[in-house]
Amino acid sequence: MSVKVEQLEHNMAKMTVEVPADEFVKAIESAYKKQRGSITLPGFRKGKAPRKMIERMYGKGVFYDEAANEAINNNYYKAIEESGLDVVSDPEIDVEQIEEGKAFIFNATVAVKPPVTLGEYRGLEVPKTVVEVTDEDVENSLKEEQNKNSRMIDIDDRGVETGDTIHFDYSGSVDGEKFDGGTAENATLEIGSGTFIPGFEDQLVGLKIGEERDITVTFPEDYHAKDLAGKEAVFHCALHRIQKKDLPALDDDFAQDVSEFDTLDEYKADIRAKLLESRTNAARIDKENAAVDKLIEKSEMDIPDPMIKRQTEQLYDEMASRLQQQGFPMDLYLQYQGMTTDSFKETLKPQALKRIQTRLVLEAVAENEKFEVEDSRIEDEIKEMAEMYKIEPDKLLEAMTDYEKDQMKKDMAVQDAVKFLADNAVEVDMPEEKKEEEAAE
Repeated sequence: MSVKVEQLEHNMAKMTVEVPADEFVKAIESAYKKQRGSITLPGFRKGKAPRKMIERMYGKGVFYDEAANEAINNNYYKAIEESGLDVVSDPEIDVEQIEEGKAFIFNATVAVKPPVTLGEYRGLEVPKTVVEVTDEDVENSLKEEQNKNSRMIDIDDRGVETGDTIHFDYSGSVDGEKFDGGTAENATLEIGSGTFIPGFEDQLVGLKIGEERDITVTFPEDYHAKDLAGKEAVFHCALHRIQKKDLPALDDDFAQDVSEFDTLDEYKADIRAKLLESRTNAARIDKENAAVDKLIEKSEMDIPDPMIKRQTEQLYDEMASRLQQQGFPMDLYLQYQGMTTDSFKETLKPQALKRIQTRLVLEAVAENEKFEVEDSRIEDEIKEMAEMYKIEPDKLLEAMTDYEKDQMKKDMAVQDAVKFLADNAVEVDMPEEKKEEEAAE
């Protein structure tokens, strides 16, 4: 096999790969053996027809497609290794020459990792953050825990009030016609939660057990079901049950029940400390992200479209996998969003571009600073992974390829680059208009 590389514009390259004639002959023979079982010729049992008879009947190139696939699969990754290219996209394959007795030649057009011209990455200006925890923050967290430990009690001596949880039937219609998803029996709803269409919950206030009421609402113009958006609907509701939260008293007994502390004051102090730790960590992440964003602005890189396409596909697959784990198929999600696969992937492109830019600048910083990852860090990481997967570290290490170990080192070097940028960034006060822009985003 021989490889010639032609550098193209926008960090694209074309590899011309020449596979020796004898290897292609073997690929044709292999293709014949794979496909002969599905070919029937008069006078021969199925799968027993000689290759030359099949070629005479169907043409000499009958096995060329399968043979070409085998030759490409066997040689493409070898060609990448020989070329020294850092390929970052799927190939676009074009067969240049295919004929038995001659070398098989194919072209593979690929995107290669683009070089990065880094801007000055020491002293990057990032927004100043103030980390604080107020008494109100502590009280709000305390109330959340109080709500978690509440119990529901039945109410039968009054009508529905905001904050109640009701059990009811409803049946919705538009222009007198029922619609999908508009009917339910013994549904549960917390009044004031904003779960249902605006105006729906307010109209249930005052309703008593055993009573029925028609509620008229208008679906929002941006409602996910396009056939209902902006339309007026009538829901016939029948109330069966009213419940209210019975909140435990916030005292020392409560603290002992929900925590390891003896007094409410000690519990509050712990809440404050944990909130402070959480917000400090969040502020650090915000600082790191801001530093990376600033460096991307200051740097130059020409990212080829196929690289963005591959990253977009990866983001799509990751999301589909997460949804599937939650029992929510991707096609149903797209239907809910009123989007096609292609239109949804289009919305992922900015995120894909940002992920690529982030990785490229961080790898460039790590290379500039000559960050080295010690083997001991790899060993510690493998121990943590092994503990997570409940297997022996040695077995996990044996199962990992050299590529995976190398990738782990690169990932750690990138993490070091993120920390380096944040540690060397300068926090500055932002103009008010800039703060408003970022808050809106």
